[in-house]
Amino acid sequence: MICHWDEVEPFEVQLEQLRGRRRRLAPAAGAPRLGLSRYEMGPGERAVPLHVHADEEEFFVVLRGSGLAIENDHAHAISAGDVLFYAAGDVAHTMVAGDDGLDVLAFGSGSDTHLVHLPRAGAMWLGTRWLPLDGPNPFKLEDAVGPLAIPEPGPRSSSTLAIDDVPARPRRRGDVGQQARYIGLALGARRSGLSETTVDAGMRSNPPHCHSSEDELFVVVGGDGQLELLHPNGSDESYPVRVGSVISRPAGTGIAHSFVAGPEGLALLGHSTLDPGDIVFFPRSQKIIIRGLRTIMRIEAVDFWDGEE
Repeated sequence: MICHWDEVEPFEVQLEQLRGRRRRLAPAAGAPRLGLSRYEMGPGERAVPLHVHADEEEFFVVLRGSGLAIENDHAHAISAGDVLFYAAGDVAHTMVAGDDGLDVLAFGSGSDTHLVHLPRAGAMWLGTRWLPLDGPNPFKLEDAVGPLAIPEPGPRSSSTLAIDDVPARPRRRGDVGQQARYIGLALGARRSGLSETTVDAGMRSNPPHCHSSEDELFVVVGGDGQLELLHPNGSDESYPVRVGSVISRPAGTGIAHSFVAGPEGLALLGHSTLDPGDIVFFPRSQKIIIRGLRTIMRIEAVDFWDGEE
């Protein structure tokens, strides 16, 4: 449900052409579908092959440093505060760290096929196996191709924007006080959402709520506060969160969640699956939102046999 990125053991990529560190944060937080990894690269390093996913969307959020985004035969500069988005089946992509290194969060929407094409390596990931069957690991095939030719940097593609360039939408009413930037919407994502939410000191991120069919994954990137959980039986729990905390809230638990900011406020990145059939339940007010119908209504809990006897 919750972990901290400093507590997740890094995997060291130490090949000739591929180098860096990866921390697999989503599994550590118990996320059943959504993916999240943190990549740390030193100057000039590249941690992942040029690749493209068959049915998974990816967001890359630059936390620190700078470098180049490589997209097929195009390159453009990236720096802290930028977000890169790649749709399923879109351009093959990777990134190379600049002189000050690169620290990146990589979010994935989850895949049904687990197919990933590595065009330079002439290989395809198939979940835990790969093509060519029983050949070298695709990372080693990529490494054997030799140095990646870096195109002359040009203007940014439409896949990249700065978080601060996304309009902030404030929501301040009752005990909720926040402003959100809907990054995924601005970049045209269809399978998953990504947002940055800044919560005012002492206020809530949203009313406590839970989803029927959308998974959510949160990363604290500023300030601190509390994660509050409200169980169906009325009991509640509270957990402290700080920069680097990763929180998974799977669909269908019936346990509502909300964040309360500390005295310095709280900043969150929120990643979610998108399902038009999702129903959102707000236990404090006994309301539901039926996403596909764009309808909000109050419900009354009754016994199964009520009105049947």
